[in-house]
Amino acid sequence: MPEAKPETIWNRPDRGRRGPRPDHSRADIAAVAIALADRAGLAAASMRAVAAELGTTAGSLYRYLSSRDDLLALMVDATLAALPLDRAITDDWLDDMAALVHDQLMLYRRHPWLLEAGLQAGSFGPRSMDYFECCLRLMARSSAPTAAKLEAVGLLTGVVSLFARSAAAAFDPAAAFAAVNPDAHPHLVAALVAPPSAPRPDLFDRAVRSILRGLLNPDD
Repeated sequence: MPEAKPETIWNRPDRGRRGPRPDHSRADIAAVAIALADRAGLAAASMRAVAAELGTTAGSLYRYLSSRDDLLALMVDATLAALPLDRAITDDWLDDMAALVHDQLMLYRRHPWLLEAGLQAGSFGPRSMDYFECCLRLMARSSAPTAAKLEAVGLLTGVVSLFARSAAAAFDPAAAFAAVNPDAHPHLVAALVAPPSAPRPDLFDRAVRSILRGLLNPDD
């Protein structure tokens, strides 16, 4: 007998067989929660606040969701709908993947709360599945094994999170290295006082392409 799949927001029906028809769809709930989080951060998208925006009570939301984790899962998945996953394939799969990951970074920067929500959202929803499908479609021209391709998708999502987080917090070298000790850290001191070098190509793009080349190199 096949093992039963764990119950998630994605495999539960929108409404039970009995009881009143829901007044709101899951898409309505996700849209309201996303708007609240965009305005005031993830904490603002509480069950109570979402219910108030919908003109109902927090308790009534449990007709649709079993927990706030369900709400976070709906929010993350709905936000991914903004990614252009139907993009045309060019002659260079590396360029295609780099363009998709750049779009992912822009999405995270438009919705900073995704950094926190993505860690709590649990199982993948339909749009997350669409994202994986798009990545594998773009990488189909690489002869690397599927496991390496899935590793690349996961690692690139971590890189996106890192760069989205660094953009949200201003970095002040003078403050960050205020405790530097010239005797203990001579190389660091030399780096801090060195004259500025010529601008380098975009670090994010270089990181994305290096990861893809390194993990999907068929000779490795």
